[in-house]
Amino acid sequence: MNKAMIRTDKWPLQATAQQKELMRLTLHEYRAFCRAVSIIILNNWPALCQADSFCAATERLIHPTAKNPETRHTYFQKRFYKFPSYLRRAAIEFAKGQVSSYLTRYAAWQRGERKSRTAKPPVFNADSGCYPAMYRGQLFKFNEDYTRAYLKLWDGKEWLWHEMGIKKVRQRHLQNTIQSPSLIVGKHCHLSVPFSIKKVSLPSSEHICSVDVGINTLAVASIVSKNGTVAARRFFHPAADIDRRDKCCTLIRAKARKTAKLSQGFCSTLYRKVRHYNEHIAQTVSRQLVNFALEQGADVIVLENLKGWRPKAVAKRSSMKQRFHAWTHRRLATLIEQKFTEVGGKVVYVYARGTSSWAFDGSGRVKRNPKQYELVTFASGKQYNADLNASYNIGARYWAWKLKLTHRKDGQLPADRSSAGKPRIPVTLSTLWNNSKGHRGARSPLSCAA
Repeated sequence: MNKAMIRTDKWPLQATAQQKELMRLTLHEYRAFCRAVSIIILNNWPALCQADSFCAATERLIHPTAKNPETRHTYFQKRFYKFPSYLRRAAIEFAKGQVSSYLTRYAAWQRGERKSRTAKPPVFNADSGCYPAMYRGQLFKFNEDYTRAYLKLWDGKEWLWHEMGIKKVRQRHLQNTIQSPSLIVGKHCHLSVPFSIKKVSLPSSEHICSVDVGINTLAVASIVSKNGTVAARRFFHPAADIDRRDKCCTLIRAKARKTAKLSQGFCSTLYRKVRHYNEHIAQTVSRQLVNFALEQGADVIVLENLKGWRPKAVAKRSSMKQRFHAWTHRRLATLIEQKFTEVGGKVVYVYARGTSSWAFDGSGRVKRNPKQYELVTFASGKQYNADLNASYNIGARYWAWKLKLTHRKDGQLPADRSSAGKPRIPVTLSTLWNNSKGHRGARSPLSCAA
């Protein structure tokens, strides 16, 4: 079944001081209702789970109607006067999830699934942070050009409609279905608007976009075909933003050296700036990479599988250690996958080891330049960019897997009497060259496991 994707946009609201105060009152009223109804659900959980409709059974306990004039809990009618019905049902569903989570964790604790023998049982927290879900026509409305929003807010006495402006919107609402947004209230107020996006697929292509994410150059992309032809390549390195981030990291290091014991919240402002710089870098570069792949007609982006990777050969408290700590490779890979999947593409991860240490022309291992680490020297004496070389090999590993050029036990050459099995040369771009020339059947070291 082809399920729709959900993507969420942030629509900031241009509200007055009075309207912001009304939003805070609305949030407080909604959370108070959630807190009260969660206790009712917790106490009546077995009976509510056996009902045909969980929400309707809960409403019969707290909400009087013509067919149900007398309810068990009269507190709700007195305390939450004219509480909107759609908001009440949203609160019931939220409280149901909170109670279900608590009971599941408590049952696991009773079975002995604990972090330690002395672990205490979980405690039900009724004061959970939640935000009201706004239903179209009942709690929110938009004008035709989506520049004005009409929200039903609580002013302490009754629920009334209030009009306010929307500062900016993206273009997702033009082609996709708007779901029920949430009203987020904090220092600034905005609507968290989810969209239901239909899944599409890009046309099949003979080209893929292989990306190497590195330290010296943030990302290098190459368009590789299945015969080993490199149609295009591009470097992505926002040097200005990276310099600003590294400057903040240098200030943190300097202050840490002058501090005997780092307290909680140490350099919190600088760390916040570093996080925001990294987020901006990841958002910008991921969009540029996806646009580059679409321009070149690639339907697949290939990345190295670096999930959980941690540097081991770097000295503690060194500048290189800090550069690895601020490296945003996981966030970049996540955004690339989300954005490319939304337009119908596919993201594939390949094994990372050996992509930078072996030459793409099949000449063997490379040597790093100790003074200029982004350069490598091949066995033939040729110098090449290390990240560009790695991007070629990443693309070759994808095609070798796609064309079934590798086998499960291709990782080693057979052992002899005097020595154990020796590792084969991993798949490089030359593997595709040999395959395109009709050498697929040859069991050479160049056509082995990725």
